[in-house]
Amino acid sequence: MSVVIPFRALRPGRSFAKEVASLPYDVLNRDEARALASGNPVSFLRVEKSEIDVNPPDDVVPEKIFEKAKENLENFVRQGVMLQDENPCFYIYRQRMGAHEQTGIVGCASVSEYESGLIKKHELTRADKELERTRHVDTVNAQTGPVFLTYRAAEEIDRLVEGFKSGSPEYDFTAADGIVHTVWIVSNPEDIRNLAQELRKLEALYIADGHHRAAAACSVCRFRREGNPGHRGDEPYNFFLSVIFPHNQLRIMDYNRAVRDLHGLEKEEFLRKVEELFEIRADFTAKSPSAFHSFGMYLDGRWYELTARKNLCDETDPIGSLDVSILQNHLLEPVLGIHDPRTDQRIDFIGGIRGMEELERLVDSGKFAVAFSLFPTTLDQLMAVADAGLVMPPKSTWFEPKLRSGLFVHRLQ
Repeated sequence: MSVVIPFRALRPGRSFAKEVASLPYDVLNRDEARALASGNPVSFLRVEKSEIDVNPPDDVVPEKIFEKAKENLENFVRQGVMLQDENPCFYIYRQRMGAHEQTGIVGCASVSEYESGLIKKHELTRADKELERTRHVDTVNAQTGPVFLTYRAAEEIDRLVEGFKSGSPEYDFTAADGIVHTVWIVSNPEDIRNLAQELRKLEALYIADGHHRAAAACSVCRFRREGNPGHRGDEPYNFFLSVIFPHNQLRIMDYNRAVRDLHGLEKEEFLRKVEELFEIRADFTAKSPSAFHSFGMYLDGRWYELTARKNLCDETDPIGSLDVSILQNHLLEPVLGIHDPRTDQRIDFIGGIRGMEELERLVDSGKFAVAFSLFPTTLDQLMAVADAGLVMPPKSTWFEPKLRSGLFVHRLQ
């Protein structure tokens, strides 16, 4: 059973939607966010990445940053940029990126189901990032960015969603990056009941992206539950903002790696060590692998194809058979000394949306010594790991297109 409820979204008026909608806070650094929000006083980055509006030296003080986020959101409401729906609704959110299209249901998922494991995770969270998002949500008193959930596609839900999309959209705009965002409102009580009923039939929901947002929602719920002697279980803090997609519409892109040095090895010595476990073919013109267990490697201005030798992989192991695991366990750790990729400052992770050119740029700049391109993890692999109660290595999945923040806000009271 999956409990997903409608809610009264705080959202931009139609004329402001395109200007308000922003990329998620965790795919941009401060300088990138400041540049994107420049000249746009209603960019939701002013809430999600509010340090861009805090002057030095306070722009590194968490309390100042979170208070500015709260102030900016309240200003958006006061100015009429954002309005709250009078009645709880579901929302249908379609994204179109080139030929790829995906449509999700916007609602609020259950914290208790997250705690019990009915909402399945596949990644560990970092304590510092979880705390940062917890304090943001608690101070702003709202969940400002959705958790990206998926489920095994269900025909009846597909049918309902397609019916809702036949109506007139509330929003329909093309963002600066060319991605088209379209939103329909499901406000009819019977439609809401029917959709909630079909969602309840799902055995489980899976976090595709947004583990830190989900963990933060759980933390805030726990604090407020413990501090509320009249706690009932239906308060807004018991649910978290989500966009829920059928698994067969989602696209995972490659998540690539770059390492700053060769761990004291000369180039030829490094290649000899790699060749002990991988077949190496030089002049890999494709640059990006086209099959599992194959990798691209950019070193000293030249691309190589690496193919894992058969003894490296146990296909019955949902973690060990992942390409991110093969690369980590048999090259990055033993050869390059990357023991903990979650904390090691010598490694960086590059989303596939940036292309092979970004890997070349990083190495050619001299800041990195070698880069690796990977074949994308699949949704089936993600679900198999989550079903087994396991966690993937860090930075295993990169979803595109990214959900926009600011189109839906879930207030906690």
